[in-house]
Amino acid sequence: MPRPGDPTGPRRLYHRAKRAWDRPLTAYYLVLGGSLLIMVLGLVMVYSASQIKALQSGLSPTYFFRKQLLAAALGGGLMVLATKLPVRAHRALAYPLIAGSVFLMCLVQVPGIGVAVNGNQNWISLGGPFQLQPSEFGKLALVLWGADLLARKQERRLLTQWKHLLVPLIPAAFLLLGLIMLGGDMGTAIILTAILFGLLWLAGAPTRLFVGVLAAAGVIGALLIKTSANRMSRLACIGATDPGPGDQCWQAVHGIYALASGGFFGSGLGASMEKWGELPEPHTDFIFAITGEELGLAGTLSVLALFAALGYAGIRVAGRTEDPFVRYAAGGVTTWITAQAVVNIGAVLGLLPIAGVPLPLFSYGGSALLPMMFAVGLLIAFARDEPAARAALAMRQSVFARMPAGVRRKTMRRRVKKLPSGER
Repeated sequence: MPRPGDPTGPRRLYHRAKRAWDRPLTAYYLVLGGSLLIMVLGLVMVYSASQIKALQSGLSPTYFFRKQLLAAALGGGLMVLATKLPVRAHRALAYPLIAGSVFLMCLVQVPGIGVAVNGNQNWISLGGPFQLQPSEFGKLALVLWGADLLARKQERRLLTQWKHLLVPLIPAAFLLLGLIMLGGDMGTAIILTAILFGLLWLAGAPTRLFVGVLAAAGVIGALLIKTSANRMSRLACIGATDPGPGDQCWQAVHGIYALASGGFFGSGLGASMEKWGELPEPHTDFIFAITGEELGLAGTLSVLALFAALGYAGIRVAGRTEDPFVRYAAGGVTTWITAQAVVNIGAVLGLLPIAGVPLPLFSYGGSALLPMMFAVGLLIAFARDEPAARAALAMRQSVFARMPAGVRRKTMRRRVKKLPSGER
């Protein structure tokens, strides 16, 4: 029963929602629940979107799903490991991880070791059907190494000097970008650049620095696009409504067709028509289009809402911590997830060029899923280790421990004393 003076109606609901949103464990539950829901829905959509592709390749209809399920199981182990490791272990892991990523990205360019997929030389064959894309691990390496580097410089009060802000972070990032661009993968390079900008922003880089670096990146990007006929054709397909000469915009247009035919609630799970050979890469880069066709506007908005919740939780973790490493690492992971989701979904909607990057935690691809799940494990660990969240978890555990064993076995349901017969 509301007390006198309490707000009523919509205002009361708003205040209740605000109080719930501001609870200490909100970020923890958003990261944990949001990432798991995205991954589970992604597995369902990979199974649905990849069956026809597998059959056309002479494989079992569950081939791609089984590989993704295996990657999800391994990624789950990495996520749990990331939640258990202390911060100092994450910081120590940064240096071997970035060294290993650079080494593997160099191996990609060695004839006989590197493998080209869709024109991009960014893969290493592991034998049989398994391949590894080292550049995906390079994203995680840049986040951890950059966060540790900036945290150490902040502790020594060196970030006010430009040379310490930029060196060696910028040269190391340019090394990774150069190795990626040798293979022709501009989409991954864009995401890596976004992570770099996110780290610099969190470090307090002045606006004029961003303007200068952004202008330089724009000039370099324009040159790379201008000198590649494939990239020019992708740029020309923004907002296309027909395939154009030589069907150069076939994928972009059929992605729009898939979304448009889904309506509000979709044609039903497994009932997509575009995955029957019309839409290339239905289970990887354009899985969001198949989601829109089969689950409709409701399905796509649900995916967007989950990514928005994950992004909000990451920003909240980065903003509330007092540990500089945690702030930089959480901000870097959040930038990585949101930038990659925006680039992928923007391409499917015809608002951005097709960059060839997967939808995080959702698209098919073990090389992308494994480091991403480790990164999500970082966010979970950071959200759980906030002082207020740690106190709330400790309180719940102590309350649970004091309960009788019988009550704990009943999943902590309230025991209600039975009233005498006839008593109300």
